[in-house]
Amino acid sequence: MNETPKKRRRIPWVFCYGVLLAAFTGYVMLDTFLIPRAETENAAEMNMSLFENEEPAALSSATPEDDSSQTSKRSGRKSKTSVTAENTAVTADSGSSYADDNICITLNEYRENDTDIHVAEVTLSSVQYLKTAFADDTYGRNIKAPTTEIAEDHNAIFAVNGDFYGARNKGYVIRNGIAYREVGDPSAEVLCIYADGHFEITTSGEKTVDELVDEGVWQAFSFGPALLMDGETAVTEDEEVGRAMASNPRTAVGITAEGHYIFVVSDGRTTESQGLSLSQLADFMKRLGCVTAYNLDGGGSSTMVFDGQLINNPTTSGRGTSERSVSDIVYIGY
Repeated sequence: MNETPKKRRRIPWVFCYGVLLAAFTGYVMLDTFLIPRAETENAAEMNMSLFENEEPAALSSATPEDDSSQTSKRSGRKSKTSVTAENTAVTADSGSSYADDNICITLNEYRENDTDIHVAEVTLSSVQYLKTAFADDTYGRNIKAPTTEIAEDHNAIFAVNGDFYGARNKGYVIRNGIAYREVGDPSAEVLCIYADGHFEITTSGEKTVDELVDEGVWQAFSFGPALLMDGETAVTEDEEVGRAMASNPRTAVGITAEGHYIFVVSDGRTTESQGLSLSQLADFMKRLGCVTAYNLDGGGSSTMVFDGQLINNPTTSGRGTSERSVSDIVYIGY
């Protein structure tokens, strides 16, 4: 049957519409995942004088035997140690350490649930030494670099990957006292680290970015979920089933007491190391004594760096060690 002139005229328009739609979709995908783009920060800045003129007294547990200012000590592998919480012993191979007048870091290795778990116990005289950094020192979309590279650029003593803010368009971003993103993600719990060192987990529905900055939030992360709140497990196998029950590489941060922080990175997705579920991770951090703990970006992003060296075995596919480039890190340093 021959097409009518009217039908023949429609065909070019349909074709052009399809081409334009495909081109637009392709651009959106490239812009979202590939094209680097710096973004203008929301310059809501905390009162930085809180730290500028501060000479914090070092906590007793952060002070090495040598009392000379800013001297540091590093040690290699030592004997096994154990941490006991709620009558449950957790035994680790004690590894490297660092100490000066303001910063004390001890690395331990654990083996639980067929998984290699790397733990850093960090004691700080002030939370000003718990810092964050962006890849290429630039806040924006698709600006990424390996954790080791970002850590080296900032002379970090210790570092882990952050919350990969660049993979999302929503979720509060406050870094080193500056608010960069004020659009909240209703589905995400927000970890707030305050200038006095305490942790608080909230949501974008409870507080705005401006309110958090006014209250003195030093760092805010939007990934989650919360693992521990007030010493109680905040995630169970009955909720968020897909994320909670799957065994994966994980990165988390917690607090045990004033000035005492715990960073955890577990390997996973390999025959040597299975990985942890969120509930297993929460239970592990609870036994380490954390009262508040929070899940950061995991999977192939999970990376721990100490003294310029890669500590864990990051992997995405399970075939060999390979760092994933990320948008941000959390680090300890000056």
